Formats: sequence, C-alpha cells, structure tokens
Amino acid sequence: MIKALVFDFDGTILDTETQHYNAFQELYQEHGSDLPLEVWGECIGTHSDFNPYEYLERQIDQKLDHEVLRAKKTERALALISEQRELPGILDYLEAAKELGLKVGLASSSSRKWVEEHLDRIGLKHHFEVIKTADDVESVKPDPALYLEAVKALHVKPNEAIAFEDSVNGSMAAKKAGLYCVAIPNPVTKHMTFSDVDYQMESLAELNLASLIQQAVKKG
Repeated sequence: MIKALVFDFDGTILDTETQHYNAFQELYQEHGSDLPLEVWGECIGTHSDFNPYEYLERQIDQKLDHEVLRAKKTERALALISEQRELPGILDYLEAAKELGLKVGLASSSSRKWVEEHLDRIGLKHHFEVIKTADDVESVKPDPALYLEAVKALHVKPNEAIAFEDSVNGSMAAKKAGLYCVAIPNPVTKHMTFSDVDYQMESLAELNLASLIQQAVKKG
C-alpha cells in the first residue's frame, strides 16, 4: 500500500539542472569550446569531483581565473532559474496527494537553503511535511541515506513510498533505499539509461497520481 510520495528537487520539481547547464554552455561558447551533455550528466544528482573550469582549461589549453568564471556562471544560472516555475504535473500530484491522504516529503542532494528558498519562491513549500537535504546526511545520492531519512521522518516503510527522480544517481539512491522509483528525465538527463527504475515518463502530466499508484501496487 502506498502511503507517501518523496520528491527529488533539482530537475524534478524545478528544472534548475538545464539552467545550470545552459549557463555553463554559454561560458564555454564564449571561449570557443563546448561542454558535452554526457560529461556534465555524470555530476547530476550528486556531489562530484568534476571541475568544469579545469575541464574548460584543458579544452582550450589556456589558464583561466576560476573565481571570475564561477561568479559569472552563478549569476547567469540564478537569473535563468529565477524565471522558472514548477515542472508540468508537479502541482497536480501535490494536490492529488493531499486529496488521497498521502504524506509528502522531499529528498535533495542540494542544501536546505537552496531548496527552501526556491520552494518559497514558487509557493510550494507548504505541501511538504518533511524536507531532507545534504545538510541532514553524511553522504548524498547515490547513497540511499536521504531517502531513508525522508521515509523515517514520514513514519512509513520504504516500500510504502514512491520516489520521483530526474537523474540516474537519484534513482539509484531511491532503489537502494527500497522505494518504488519513477524517473522523469529532464533535458540534460534524458540521454541517460535509467535501468533500475520501476516506471519512466516524460512528464508527470502524462499520468495521474491515482493511475501511477495502481501501477506501483500492481508491481509491489
């Protein structure tokens, strides 16, 4: 029986991932280079050792001021993100969850400050009973800790919850934790192979929550 929903944030509720990538791509193009999606995609949904400024230096064989580039990229990404609203189907799912008496949580590898600021901006924070972020765990996704903390705080078992993810790292975390996992890839993760998820769709708008729960119960 499904008793709770747990959402990822970046790329799942708000498409921040594409805007970060677009900001980097603009920066790279200014230097006559390119940041391939398959290179950037490895960083999504986790904390990575990949340094995009060092990678750019290697592409153009030139030393650059990382701090200047970082400030420019951050300013541009934040400007792009500030124009974004929640992704299609998110609000419908949150409202349907309330009607169905389901608990709703969030599990994000980003910081609490980042997540809550944007949830406040788009007016969705009140929908979440539990918000777990990088501030709450030692290891972020693909480690299952965030999802385990979320379901524990929601007082449900992992197999009683559905996770919503846009990245391979995130879906791995959800499955390791024992949740039913739905993948909704965004423009920068759609080239990836989500081999371990239970269900995949282009947007939450293509299937209502009640129908999705039926799918989960059937599989369970």
